[in-house]
Amino acid sequence: MDSVFGLAPVIPVVVVEDADDAVPLARALLAGGLGAIEVTLRTPAALDALAAVAREVPGAVVGAGTVLTPDHAAAAAAAGARFLVSPGCTETLLDAMGGTGLPYLPGVSTASEVMKLLERGVTDMKFFPAEPAGGAPFLKSLASPLPRARFCPTGGIDAARAPQYLRLPNVACVGGSWMIPPQLLAARDWEGITALAREAAALGAA
Repeated sequence: MDSVFGLAPVIPVVVVEDADDAVPLARALLAGGLGAIEVTLRTPAALDALAAVAREVPGAVVGAGTVLTPDHAAAAAAAGARFLVSPGCTETLLDAMGGTGLPYLPGVSTASEVMKLLERGVTDMKFFPAEPAGGAPFLKSLASPLPRARFCPTGGIDAARAPQYLRLPNVACVGGSWMIPPQLLAARDWEGITALAREAAALGAA
């Protein structure tokens, strides 16, 4: 995941209801400095949206989120995803995601889950749901005993909470959707979303 983690301190987590919104939304986020975009597979429009961004916004590194099954992994790869993200991990899903050849972030929320992934050689993980699962203090407590693990915490993180995560040595970036508020998306206020994306991108320098 190095190529994805290095793009920006924040990965936007995008839920697309209308595939026609995907390309202008991706361009708005990219213009604000957020080069990696996670399109969650939570809506019927998700795969079409992902494919459109992969095809029409070459500057964006678009991935698939909420990957739950081997079929999800295969469909996302076929649609042009460049990375995969899951909220949790099972042996079956790990094998499927690894089989695509794409970088992937399996979800964890306990030390035991982290250790199981490290045994498989997986060092980059999604910490989810971040805030309910213990937040930044929990991740800080893992840094010393499990130094090889790197995390992208997601879930309940906003602009105010993101800096406390980004200061941790074992956090490479955070995931969130606060830069895509529903009212701006509904209004197709791409300039407004770009402004919020720019603020999110600046968090890495805070």
